[in-house]
Amino acid sequence: MTFYSHPFIASASQKSDSAFDDLTASLNEARPHPTEEALVQLGRALMTELVDMISDTALEDYQTILGEALIGAFHSAAGRIERDADRARDAMRSLDRDFDGSEAADTELQDATAKARAGDAATQACELIRDAASETWTVATGEVWTAWRGSRRGTRLTAAQLEAKQAIRAIRQRRSGEADPGGPVVAFRGAPTADSAEDAGRIFDALNWAKQEWPDMALATTGAKGSEKLAIKWARQKGVTLILARADFDAHGKAAPFRANDELIALEPEVCLTLVHSVDRARADHRPFGPALNFGQKAMESGLRHVSIKARAA
Repeated sequence: MTFYSHPFIASASQKSDSAFDDLTASLNEARPHPTEEALVQLGRALMTELVDMISDTALEDYQTILGEALIGAFHSAAGRIERDADRARDAMRSLDRDFDGSEAADTELQDATAKARAGDAATQACELIRDAASETWTVATGEVWTAWRGSRRGTRLTAAQLEAKQAIRAIRQRRSGEADPGGPVVAFRGAPTADSAEDAGRIFDALNWAKQEWPDMALATTGAKGSEKLAIKWARQKGVTLILARADFDAHGKAAPFRANDELIALEPEVCLTLVHSVDRARADHRPFGPALNFGQKAMESGLRHVSIKARAA
């Protein structure tokens, strides 16, 4: 796809009113930046092109890998550019500390400042493309993408995503007055087989109730398939910050889901929601999901409020 007239590029007078466009307008860069709207359009177009291309082909069996790889590429690029910008900021601090008033030192400081700010803009551009592609992926396939590791800043398209360990540290810092990580945490653990339309309805009912109780809530889960992916989808739709306590099978083996429960408990949630098996009566297998049962038990042992999601009364 070639854009001969570069419709994704706009002059400063044409830029839409957004934080990204305000940032790029302040850079005094001779070359124009793409607008936020154009970057979002690009992310959607790339994912739409990929899904359309591989649908009904032999590559459809690898659709999830290819889709997540495309989104992950922009996530990785954002991280690499951000690290470069951080190095430029380190140089700024060093130059500012040792500033001697000379013209050479002033030029060096200005160059490092410009590099850091340009890196910030490029990082945000990658994040906008990533989140637009992720949103389109969910609409097209029903699947949700989460970052493989680390935390992710929110954009206007999605709320933030935090690593559980980082959120736990933030809560401890808040107690000591060092930082405030945001609103209360609502934790959810559910069975991977609880992924029917009826399950989704009950999960969304429970989460909507929680959001009424704690409007500035963050949702904590392990990101496991099935019901927890449905919960993540709800969080994306509602703009709710997501905290992921991923099960680390490489480090903990079969105990990984239960170690993840410990991380969720350490967040001290306002309420712990569990769905131990599908509420869909048409499904034959209603064996309880052990990690969800364990999470409910640990919540009660810790004195935390526990609510078990059940089927609607007949």
